[in-house]
Amino acid sequence: MNPTALIIRAPGTNRDHDVAHALSLAGASTTSLSLSSLCAQPKVLDDVQIVVLAGGFSYADALGAGALAGLQLDRSAGDGLRKFVASGRPILGICNGFQMLVRSGLLPGSLSRNEAGNFVCAWVTLEAPSTSRSIWTSSLEGPIECPVAHGEGRYLASDEVVGSHTALRYVNQTNPNGSSGDVAGVTDESGLILGLMPHPENHVLERQHPRWHRREQQGLARSLFDAGVAHIRARG
Repeated sequence: MNPTALIIRAPGTNRDHDVAHALSLAGASTTSLSLSSLCAQPKVLDDVQIVVLAGGFSYADALGAGALAGLQLDRSAGDGLRKFVASGRPILGICNGFQMLVRSGLLPGSLSRNEAGNFVCAWVTLEAPSTSRSIWTSSLEGPIECPVAHGEGRYLASDEVVGSHTALRYVNQTNPNGSSGDVAGVTDESGLILGLMPHPENHVLERQHPRWHRREQQGLARSLFDAGVAHIRARG
């Protein structure tokens, strides 16, 4: 039986279908649920093995990117998600989903406006440092590429947090948002939660890359989804 993944969407998020496609390619069965529905019935977490918070512009990013959705998530489903992780099941938060995880306290640090003060939409290259404890990066054998699209993706944290919680870094180009230590993705103490600003769901097929026909791209970001599904399979 395929591992079961629940995709959480908030008003204004728009990448849930892309995430479903990526998870399906990795071998997971997916369902999608609104954040309000999750908060009304948090026990649905008992029936799934992976949770993904999709990206987009939740609540039109009013009061700051991911702020309202992060508050709603923490107040109504935060305890359920902490129990979810305590049971060994992984969570992935992408872009707005990353902001929600940080604002709800499930990941350390904070996210601020891009250092240049403008919205950034570009392709970036990512690598997992050798110190990454994230189960989501466990199958990465080299750099991967995927796009970023955000205005508030500058990760800020102490040197200690950056050193111990970094799961992915921007490499081979200018840091797109000014994040401390070139941080692109962060994990928790358990390694089960990963939050990242780039969109790995948008490079799971070679043809999604703008230079695929020239064979100039780095690795597929599908590796992250493969690793999350493999973690569940390994648990039996």
